[in-house]
Amino acid sequence: MTSRFTELAVDCHDPEGLAAFWCAVLDFKVIDRDEGAVEIGSWVPAVEDVRARQMPPTLLFIQVPEDKAVKNRLHLDISPIDGSTEDEVARLLGLGATRADVGQGPGRSWVVMADPEGNEFCVLRTLAP
Repeated sequence: MTSRFTELAVDCHDPEGLAAFWCAVLDFKVIDRDEGAVEIGSWVPAVEDVRARQMPPTLLFIQVPEDKAVKNRLHLDISPIDGSTEDEVARLLGLGATRADVGQGPGRSWVVMADPEGNEFCVLRTLAP
């Protein structure tokens, strides 16, 4: 018996807004909506596909009333695929991300950022040729 990692749930105030931000960041599409929840992904999950092999997880944004209070214990790492890390950081700032300080110190090979609701994520080295 085994399980699959199928989705990552993110608590937030504005599921539509956060889904739109992450769709722009990751080139994902909205694949499902419900009252107070939006799911995005790079593919539409089908039970047969999930049972056959590990597939990329989707992101599910769920509306909650409370604010984010502390540093996330789990975060996303993203890697630019067609430009430099610096160019991607500039693009993300334009989409509404901010730089974040979680005590990482200077001289790191990654950049810590926060999405529009303050959820930290890291921009890693570029994978561009």
